[in-house]
Amino acid sequence: MVRIKICGITNLEDALACAAAGGDLIGFNFYSGSPRYIEPAEARKIVAQLPTSISTIGVFVDAGTPKDVARLADIAGVAAVQLHGAESPSYCRQLSGRFVIKALRANQEFKPESAENYPVDAVLLDSFDAHLAGGTGKVFDWSLARRTGKLVPKLFLAGGLGPENVAEAVASVQPYGVDACSSLESSPGRKDIARVRAFINAIRGYSPLQEKN
Repeated sequence: MVRIKICGITNLEDALACAAAGGDLIGFNFYSGSPRYIEPAEARKIVAQLPTSISTIGVFVDAGTPKDVARLADIAGVAAVQLHGAESPSYCRQLSGRFVIKALRANQEFKPESAENYPVDAVLLDSFDAHLAGGTGKVFDWSLARRTGKLVPKLFLAGGLGPENVAEAVASVQPYGVDACSSLESSPGRKDIARVRAFINAIRGYSPLQEKN
């Protein structure tokens, strides 16, 4: 079953609603330049109230040394770290012992084979935007994701996924998980829970009519 990651959570109400809708993983953005930024200490308050079945992830973008990332992850109480900047393979290696996701951006120069260089538990492949580290809302060539998925332990697919296209994306790429953020928002940092439910239903193969039955 495809794992569903909802990223950019900033408040308890959205976190609980995403969990209740069937999300598997919830991501908190600890990059201060993001409109979805949340203080690690505030994220910890949310993490403490989530069901134990929900995995929590802290998103970091070139956040100092690996020790800095580990310290902030511990403050937040998240179970995994996602490195969404220019972190090197050796940087990732220094976080061994934690579940580490390395985000890579599928620009014109991206080669799927490069993902093999990262000693991580999973790779997240996102679309490229020169001005954004994530939450681009853009779709990229899924054939790159299919090729990458054959080379890494686990692949999360991101980049412009929403209720309208996620079923097609899953069928095409067959990833370990999918990640969505900006496409499920009413405004930056606030989730549109109806779209979250539609997104999850599309992945699980349900429709509102089937749910009522």
